[in-house]
Amino acid sequence: MAARDLYEKDFYKVLGVSKTASADEIKKKYRQLARDLHPDQNKGDATKEERFKEVSEAYDILSDAKKRAEYDEARSLFERGGMPRNGFGGGQGQYQGDFSGLFGGGNPQDIFANLFGGGRRGPRKGQDLQTESTITFRESVYGTTLDLRLSIEGRSQQVTARVPAGVQDGAKIRVKGKGAPGEAGPGDLFIFLHVKAHPIFGRKGENLTMTLPITFAEAALGADVKIPTLEGQEVTVRIAPGTPTGRTLRVKGRGITKGHHTGDLLVTVEVQVPRRAEGKAEAAIKAFAEATAHEDVRKEFREQAQQ
Repeated sequence: MAARDLYEKDFYKVLGVSKTASADEIKKKYRQLARDLHPDQNKGDATKEERFKEVSEAYDILSDAKKRAEYDEARSLFERGGMPRNGFGGGQGQYQGDFSGLFGGGNPQDIFANLFGGGRRGPRKGQDLQTESTITFRESVYGTTLDLRLSIEGRSQQVTARVPAGVQDGAKIRVKGKGAPGEAGPGDLFIFLHVKAHPIFGRKGENLTMTLPITFAEAALGADVKIPTLEGQEVTVRIAPGTPTGRTLRVKGRGITKGHHTGDLLVTVEVQVPRRAEGKAEAAIKAFAEATAHEDVRKEFREQAQQ
């Protein structure tokens, strides 16, 4: 991309975010646009394909803190009327000021070359490309291998990529040399990962989470309850007498392994109330209600309401 293209393009406007947007806001907006505009979802739609390229180009700059800072400085100078209107090579309208205090003392044209691989530095690598892939929750925990078929420069190409264990939703993996071809070799391919939600297990850092339903009797009297783990084995957790809904139990070493550390399994208890009680069950509940009628479980609740 030419230097003029860089400072005249408003990448924030391309993504539809403000100039003060956080990295998370930029990522969220990009992922939303990428899903809607991806060529695989809009086969034959040249307009959306071009828009997808623009969005990917903008995200490539704004998702990198260093590139974003350099781009912001270039745009700021341009908006103040300090950038050349006919490029950096001279000619009418060229800014004659001193750039030495900007960009760490570097030449603005060098900054643009660093951002986009442009400039006059000989053969360039091919453009980096981006795509997306969805993996299961289990694959995100234990790792997997992706076999993707992509269209690169109009040619179908098979790409194999290893997803390491413990990746999270939104992670980005890099496959060297699988981008667009170039004079100095191909660029790289970046794969953004989406992780499907699991019906039982969730994740909090390196800990796995789950919500465990237990009966009223188990909560009141206590019990040993067998629960599944993501590995497929069962473990036993002890429910203490009087356990309320919302209490979290910790099962050591049953979480996600990253490097030499393994997280835990966090089990949050949810007491199940019977929808209907009949016969002996109904009689037992009524007997329990009579036996505990003297207890005022809402006393503290009322007192706190008066504060």
